[in-house]
Order: sequence, then structure tokens, then C-alpha cells
Amino acid sequence: MILWALAGVVTLGFLIALEIAARHYGLPGPITTQVQEVVLRPKSGFLLYASMALMMTVLTWRQRLIAAGFAIGIDLVFVLVRWAFHVKATEGHPFGNGALWVILGCAVIAVTRRTGQERILLLKGVGLALLLVAGRKTGDTWLLITSKTRPAVLDPYLAVADHALGNPSWVAGRLVRATGSVGAHVLDWVYVQLAVAAVVMALYQLRHVAAERRFPSHHLVRTFLVIGLLGPGIYMLFPVVGPIFAYGADGGHWALGNLWPDTPPPLTAPHSMPFDEITPRNCMPSLHTAWATTIFIHSRRAPRVLRFAGTFWLIATLGATLGFGYHYGTDIIAGVVFALTVEVAMRSLAHGWERSGIQLVAYGTTVFAALLVAYRWLPMQMAEHPWVFGPLLILATASVIHGYIRTTRQGEPQSPPAARQPEPQPEPV
Repeated sequence: MILWALAGVVTLGFLIALEIAARHYGLPGPITTQVQEVVLRPKSGFLLYASMALMMTVLTWRQRLIAAGFAIGIDLVFVLVRWAFHVKATEGHPFGNGALWVILGCAVIAVTRRTGQERILLLKGVGLALLLVAGRKTGDTWLLITSKTRPAVLDPYLAVADHALGNPSWVAGRLVRATGSVGAHVLDWVYVQLAVAAVVMALYQLRHVAAERRFPSHHLVRTFLVIGLLGPGIYMLFPVVGPIFAYGADGGHWALGNLWPDTPPPLTAPHSMPFDEITPRNCMPSLHTAWATTIFIHSRRAPRVLRFAGTFWLIATLGATLGFGYHYGTDIIAGVVFALTVEVAMRSLAHGWERSGIQLVAYGTTVFAALLVAYRWLPMQMAEHPWVFGPLLILATASVIHGYIRTTRQGEPQSPPAARQPEPQPEPV
């Protein structure tokens, strides 16, 4: 309980700090936008229902049906009231308010109608749901802050360094264009609904919470939230907008040219470039890749259909991040290293810090820092010697993957050997 209380205080302080920062730029922060969704059309309708589903893992089946019924009923009332009073549709979903009301209602019930372990369990479920929603709002505010505080971006450095990998974003962009509208729509749906895929995987991992009356020591949501918390801080250190903006039509007059995906960027000495105060600097590292990697990792012990889904989501996310021009190949590599390092740290925090876990966290952090340093100060050398630096980048990433596999296998509990059955004795004559 002390740890949960401490986590709550830290989270609240962090949200207040982001609220103040957003207000400084004349825009609402994460707390304001979340309070608005109690009544206004929510921007994250699907995510609110997914968060409610996570909370319902602590409820019985009867309670789940009642909660879902209340959420749908409240949403229907909101739709009818907006229709009756001719409320104009604004940006957002027509549903989701009901799910948020149910989550808040369960928090009130936990405080007023539950005691002991039942209260703690229900509050943990509510806290998990609200953390997932707050993570989305926090991310939106972080992106706003990056666009306002980082007027210059470092895209030319990554574009030059990407020559060592063969300019994968340019190649993937042409491949996605060749698939036509069908391939683009599928990849776009996968890219947008990443959080929903994570919730589906988390629901499988938390399926026994109601029966066992406790949460597992480590699950997907913990790593997901930490990645979302730490990643935007790195955006501030290495602001990048992505190929579609820096070298494509979406960048408007701020772009260096309409080059993506037909013409690879020129191999010239890189420099920082000014950009608008609207586009988020959210490329380095690729958090979509980090989250998809985490889903893939946690799906390895799931049933076959979820293992296939985790593999598909990882491949499709990589295709979308590169094929839509949202990221460079260097971002993808950094995202994989970042995800594995955070995952090992969260596993070690849950199961105990062993020597192998400490070493891999230190090694992954070192590799990640080395990647950022190389992208920033050695891009020309990387581009001029692709057959040296390209394999080095792949080997560095592969070494972290190998270390993760070895570390997690060592940490798996070994099943005791089966007891030897006594040999049958011959019956007396």
C-alpha cells in the first residue's frame, strides 16, 4: 500500500506539473482534458472502454455485466441529450463518457462500500484504468510541449545516418504505395489501435485477478506505462519530426524538399533545421515500435491466436511507422533497444534484481546512449561506410535481443523434476 500511495502521489505531481506547463502555452493540460471528458465528447472513446475493461478484471462476472450495462446506458443518454438539444458535433467520439463514469463510480464504491482487501483490490483496478487514460493525456501534453520548446529539429542527422541502413523509410514508403488503398488502410488501423491491442493482451494476462484476488507481479500494462512516461523525455533531447514532414509534402514550406518516398535525402553535412510549433517532435525513439515490441514479448506465453496476433501487430506496426514516413530506420532500432531495456528493468523490479538483469539494463542503456551519440555526431561517417556501420547497428540491436532472451530464460522458474514412480513389486505366490 505504501508503494501504491507513493506511486499515486508521484503521478499526481507529474500531472500537475504538465498541467502548469500546458497552461503556460495557453492550452489545457492532461487534468483539464480528462475532466472535460466527463461531459464533453471524449477524444479517446475506445481507450476509455478499454480502460474500463481492465478495471473489470477485479469484478465478478455479474458485476462486469452490470458495469458494462451502466456504461452503455449512460452513453445512450448522452447521445439522446445531445440530439434533443441540437448540440453540434465537435471533435471526439460520441461514446466513452459512460465508461469514464463507471470507472469513477467504482472508485466511489471502493471508498464508501468496500473494506479491507476488497477495497484495495477495487482501488487497484480503478487506478490501473485511470493510469492508462492519464498516460494518453500525458502523452498528448508532452507532444505539445516538444513542439513549443524545440523550434529546431535534428531530422537531417537521422536522414544521413539512415544511409547506413539503406534508407528503409523511403523503401517502405514505395512498397506501401504499391499495395494501394487496402494495404494503407490496414496498416493505418493497426497503427492507430495499438493501445486496444495492448489491452487485449493485458486482459489475457489479468484474467485470473478476480479469482485470485491479486494482480500478477508483472504484466504488460506496467511496461507500457513506463515506456510512455520515459520516451517523451527523450524527445526533448533529440527532437525529430519524421521523413513525411522534414522531407515530404506534409511539412509544407518547412520541409527541405518534397523528396519522400521517391528520392533519398542528399548525402550532405547535416545541420539542425527550424520547424513549425505544431508538429510533435516524437520520432526518437519510435515508441510505437517499443510498444509493439512489448506486445510481441508478452504474447509469447499466450495461446497460439494471441501469439500470431502479437507477431502480426509487430510486423504491421514496423511497416506503418516506416511506410507512412513517420520514422527513420534509426528510430526503429532505438525503439527496440529502448523497449527491451525497460522490459527487463520492470521484470527485475517485480521478480528481484539479479546480476544478469542488472547487467542487461546497464548494457541496454549503454547501447541506447551510444546510438544517440552516433546519430548526432557520426552521421556522415555512418553514411560513407554503410557496410561497416549498417551491420554494426544490426549487431548492437541483436546483442540486446540475445541478452534479453538469455536473461529471461535464466529467470524462469524451473519446474521440479517428476518424482520417480516406485517399481511394481511382484505379488507373492
